[in-house]
Amino acid sequence: MSRATDRLAAIAARRAAGERCGIASVCSAHPLIIEAALRHGKARGADVLIEATCNQVSHEGGYTGMTPGDFRRFVEAIAGKAGFALDRLVLGGDHLGPNPWKHLPAAEAMAKASRMVGAYAEAGFTKLHLDTSMGCAGEGAAPPDATIAARAAELAEVAEAATERTEGAKPVYVIGTEVPVPGGALEAMDHLAVTTPEAARETVRIHRDAFAQRGLDRAFSRAIGVVVQPGVEFGNADVIAYQPERARALAGTLRDLPQFVFEAHSTDYQPMAALSALVDDGFAILKVGPWLTFALREALYGLSHIADILAPDASRESLPAAMERVMLAAPGNWKNYYHGTEAEQRIERHFSYSDRIRYYWPAPGAQQAVGALMQALGDRDIPSPLISQYLGRLGGAVANGSVAPKARELLIAGVTEVLDIYASATG
Repeated sequence: MSRATDRLAAIAARRAAGERCGIASVCSAHPLIIEAALRHGKARGADVLIEATCNQVSHEGGYTGMTPGDFRRFVEAIAGKAGFALDRLVLGGDHLGPNPWKHLPAAEAMAKASRMVGAYAEAGFTKLHLDTSMGCAGEGAAPPDATIAARAAELAEVAEAATERTEGAKPVYVIGTEVPVPGGALEAMDHLAVTTPEAARETVRIHRDAFAQRGLDRAFSRAIGVVVQPGVEFGNADVIAYQPERARALAGTLRDLPQFVFEAHSTDYQPMAALSALVDDGFAILKVGPWLTFALREALYGLSHIADILAPDASRESLPAAMERVMLAAPGNWKNYYHGTEAEQRIERHFSYSDRIRYYWPAPGAQQAVGALMQALGDRDIPSPLISQYLGRLGGAVANGSVAPKARELLIAGVTEVLDIYASATG
């Protein structure tokens, strides 16, 4: 394992010893997000945890077209250009389980999930979130907890065998039965329930038993995190902020579970005080994804307005118009998530916190539109009044010289602003 993975593996022991420790888990496959994260880590001398989700990256390619091996090479190439030391990098797999194939019968879905987990382990990913919390065809929304644990142990056995074959580093695991939906809530968030202490303890117990039944006690000793619901979530236009008093009893269970910290999902858009409180209460691994691509989209749209002023060209489609065209041509990634009138859906396609637009940046039409925008702006210095008008939050960083007033650097800076919030909260 890298030194960074060693430090992650020891996170519960470090916390028990009185160290205030936490880490952001960057869940994105966008090259500018990854570059921003690695440059941010280099500047701070900090470890960086980057996770690919089961939908983005799989043995079948996911929506990015990348296998786990491809993704590793992709990230390491960016690290090389950024001058980021690989011994500070941890690669993880997020929501690894049958989710991409849950429309299939359980046996078929788990067979595909097993091949995916094996591919992640063979590629040297050293943090694996095993997520079998979703029901497959004919099972309803969620199977019984004992089934969830048994399936997670089945996937862990595959990962352990894969690292034996490759003589690779043994991974650390994250487990859970109450796992928030990837990418934000689909429905109203009126009744968001915090995981009970009893449920958290039972999750650990049944996973320990399921691993033991397969002779995986040593693998379970490397389980470091439990995914629970601390009472945070976001939807299309709303964010539920962490309220420590609601999770006080849940946080207290870590005294009885010294092997573990909690992993908090859907922490996007939380105020920094809320993120800091999560870390204080033992939610030491904070997942973030849509907020990063949301910030990137904000910066891209701001630059599109700036290009219309600095480099007017009637033949160049604006980026919002191009993305609207791309999303309408392939509605599969948003149509089940955005509801209401046509006008309301149009607003959500571009500006929703759930940020379903992130699935479209790899599309050829989107790539072409972004390329035309960046070519139009080139390497010119963008006047500060235009930055103030369209990228207002970045104006201070440009004024003090920490960010160059150039298009690409402003994109990186938009993402870095979010990463700074997490650094302050976890540091």
